[in-house]
Amino acid sequence: MSPSSQKMGPSEALVETLAVNGVTHVFGIVGSAFMDALDIFPAAGIEFVPVAHEQGAIHMADGYARASGRHGVCIAQNGPGVTNFVTGVAAAYWAHSPVVFITPETGSMSLGLGGFQETEQLPIFSKITKYQGHVNNPKRMAEIAGRCFDRAMLEMGPTQLNIPRDFFYGEIDVTIGAPMRIAHGPGDSAALDAAAETLAKAEFPVILAGGGVIMSGGTAEAIALAELLGAPVCNSYLHNDSFPASHALSVGPLGYQGSKAAMKLIAQADVVVALGTRLGPFGTLPQHGLDYWPKQAKIIQIDTDPRMLGLVKPISVGIHGDARAAAAALIERLKGRPLACAANRGDRIARINAEKRGWETELDGWTQERDPYSVEISADSKYMHPRQMLRELEKAMPPGAMVSTDIGNVCSVANSYLRFDAPRSMFAAMSFGNCGYAFPVICGAKFASPDRPAFAYVGDGAWGISFNELLTCAREKIGVTVLVFNNGQWGAEKKNHVDFYSRRYQGVNLENPSWAGVARAFGCEGVTVERLADVAPALKAATLAQREGRTTVIELMVTKELGDPFRRDALSKPVRWLEKYKAFV
Repeated sequence: MSPSSQKMGPSEALVETLAVNGVTHVFGIVGSAFMDALDIFPAAGIEFVPVAHEQGAIHMADGYARASGRHGVCIAQNGPGVTNFVTGVAAAYWAHSPVVFITPETGSMSLGLGGFQETEQLPIFSKITKYQGHVNNPKRMAEIAGRCFDRAMLEMGPTQLNIPRDFFYGEIDVTIGAPMRIAHGPGDSAALDAAAETLAKAEFPVILAGGGVIMSGGTAEAIALAELLGAPVCNSYLHNDSFPASHALSVGPLGYQGSKAAMKLIAQADVVVALGTRLGPFGTLPQHGLDYWPKQAKIIQIDTDPRMLGLVKPISVGIHGDARAAAAALIERLKGRPLACAANRGDRIARINAEKRGWETELDGWTQERDPYSVEISADSKYMHPRQMLRELEKAMPPGAMVSTDIGNVCSVANSYLRFDAPRSMFAAMSFGNCGYAFPVICGAKFASPDRPAFAYVGDGAWGISFNELLTCAREKIGVTVLVFNNGQWGAEKKNHVDFYSRRYQGVNLENPSWAGVARAFGCEGVTVERLADVAPALKAATLAQREGRTTVIELMVTKELGDPFRRDALSKPVRWLEKYKAFV
């Protein structure tokens, strides 16, 4: 036994590893498989947060990680509890969240015999994790647990710690290792030189700031690079917090329901700096009738994952590096150099300002959707138009707010109206796009940042999947605000029925209870809002309730009008070949 090791139980080794990694909260549902470790959480200063469903636990861990930049941790009973993690793990994977999910497994001596609550727990997560650690001997508990925490942060994604349930018991000799944190550098010097040379010759450079700017803490460097170049800065899709919205060079997000100003400006670029973004395909699709991606522009892509470089868009320079460090390195290389973009800086700034003014004017006048279906369906409605309601929410949002968004039609339209000045403020379902995401994620974010106002944007369909966590909010006194957009439909799919299937609706119409009444029944606050004038007062009251640890559901009654279809790129008008189906065209 080495001098630094000591005798302890495997459960103690696990809990000590959590503690040395700064874990203060673990989300989950109590289960016999991990009860020996759970028993000593309080002694290690770890709070166990019991949830209503394991999917809520993994989403809360995800929200905690995204809001804090630290590990989010969750745990479940072996078998069915663990399989309930799958959707949330996939969401965390595409959000690059350093989540460690602990999966106790059936006992080592009964594995493979088809016992109670048994399934193979490693294969089902193999494609949606950055690392899977399986404890094959109790003596390796601390070693493998520590590696899971290290890899989650090194590769920025979820890792699985799989532990046979009988391995929590016994006595072992253990050394609890210090966490290993390895910083990513700026990238290859030659690539940085080539990028600087390309930027020096650029006449209309544009920066696309992605999630890598947030994760690296690179906001100041992104600002400095933009100001040096006089370059407009777009946010990558669903990363509206990757560059301060109040900055003069900020032009808003690209992608679905994004900013026309951003799209029109990036269309003029001769060089695009993709700073900490994988250039995901859904985030660069045509939108608002604009096929805006500049096909002739040179692209400088910077990403910590070399597999993302050039994967979606052809690039001129690829830099395998940290967004913050790479931006700083480019600034040093460009300082004092003659820049082609300096000659037309005034004209470029004028174009930026003109496009931003034009977009704001259009949003102010865009009081309802303009397609024939939406005009017809909302003509006699007494409820609020979604865009007007979203504009009121934008104006009423308190400073420093965190907002999570679910997937769906109204939530997606909100992309035009969500503005942030601080990073780690927007938490969207990203490209996995699962419903039931926003509410548990904002609960996790609130645990990480209890002093920040926290809001979840949720459609009424997605709300039906996740409202059970109101039980958690009432019991644990979590103060968040849920904004439920009640239009009685699965809006994104209904829009497809309108545009592609001649309004032959299948499974898209909803009959909802009073969601405000349901909230009150669960022990939370519930308010129904039908008029635009009541949006801001309801938001203010709910924000005050958050300070007292009370969750409020604001049920916003909106018309059935629908925004642009969510997946126009993936649908076509139907063609029927069999006679009995030809009427369905």
